[in-house]
Amino acid sequence: MRMRLPFEWMVALRYLREGRMQTVLILSGVVGGVAVIVFLTHLITQLQASIIERTLGSQAHIVLRPPEEVTLRSLPAGSTAAIVQPRAQRLRSVDQWEAVMALAAATPGVVAVSPVVSGAGFAMRGTASRAIALNGVDPERYRRIVTIDRYLVAGRFTLAGTDAVIGTELAKDLGVTVGDRIRVLTPEGRDDLLTIVGLFDIGNRDLNRRWVFVSVKLAQSLLDLAGGVSNIDLTVDDIFGANAVGDRLRAQTGLQVDSWMQTNAQLLSALRNQSVSNGLIRGFVVAIVAVGIASVLVVSVVQKQREIGILRAMGASPGRIMTVFLLQGALYGLVGSGLGAGLAAGLMHLFARIYRNADGSPLFVADLDATIVLWACAIAIAVGLAAAVLPARRAARMDPVQAIRM
Repeated sequence: MRMRLPFEWMVALRYLREGRMQTVLILSGVVGGVAVIVFLTHLITQLQASIIERTLGSQAHIVLRPPEEVTLRSLPAGSTAAIVQPRAQRLRSVDQWEAVMALAAATPGVVAVSPVVSGAGFAMRGTASRAIALNGVDPERYRRIVTIDRYLVAGRFTLAGTDAVIGTELAKDLGVTVGDRIRVLTPEGRDDLLTIVGLFDIGNRDLNRRWVFVSVKLAQSLLDLAGGVSNIDLTVDDIFGANAVGDRLRAQTGLQVDSWMQTNAQLLSALRNQSVSNGLIRGFVVAIVAVGIASVLVVSVVQKQREIGILRAMGASPGRIMTVFLLQGALYGLVGSGLGAGLAAGLMHLFARIYRNADGSPLFVADLDATIVLWACAIAIAVGLAAAVLPARRAARMDPVQAIRM
């Protein structure tokens, strides 16, 4: 026994079949609109995540430093104020840094804390000499701040005694490799002979040329900072909440607090502008699709007004007539969104093969996020229903007698 479709579905599908050209054209518009929304959203989301990961892959989310020193310069007699001017900053330790570390670790949102002794110096081998940034770190703690092991190209990230891990560019400049030795000299007049135990490539030539990692104790000795640390690096669970966590720590400690959102303000602004542009594009696409569906259904109401009048005269209620056109709008959205998601997947795979990073790896992953696809499909169906409301109300309010006469 064949199952018969409900009245509303039968009429809606019949109208769609009779206006094949209109159906194909509006479906093409919906398919293109959904494909653009899914493709752009997925692409921009992945690119932004990749940019943030690359940016934060080599730096802490929050850095605590000693407050800057200032001096007061007196004015001539009779003046009631003094001029506050900055002074040349010397390398200083964070006051009571162990207590500050404990406070930071207990702060909500902070997931990792690492003490760092950082200062300038020179690396020398033979006649070659290069300016460097000496970083004394605790390897176990620092791995939770920067995933340095991921960037190692040779050796290991272990720092004991006079062990050192340097960047690949600095190794090329000095003509050294794992197992070789270099001499490090600091402005404090101290020097030592270091053994290279690892090489890293962090994806930034400047950092590869300047960074030298040693143990905390060795850095304290070379930089004349006995028992102290120059800064405390933090990682937070919500990277976009770094400013709020930093403000709280600044109020509690009185230290100079810098978050990645402050040091990368231009990048953050660019990401926000990119998100706004993506939102505007999606808004325009949705509006165009809605107007297209509405215009097709309005034309359908005009073309089918005699049939609508006959259906009304045969006892079809205004609600059932309205449902017929709402179903058409929903079907445009449902079928168009499904085909659009498939087109977006094809575009993602095509562009993933064409566009790649400098190292040959894919610029983005071609797999679609199910959440984005479902969200786009839901929007398409909602837009189809919303666009069908006015034509459906017009059809439902039609006078059957006048409609049949026309």
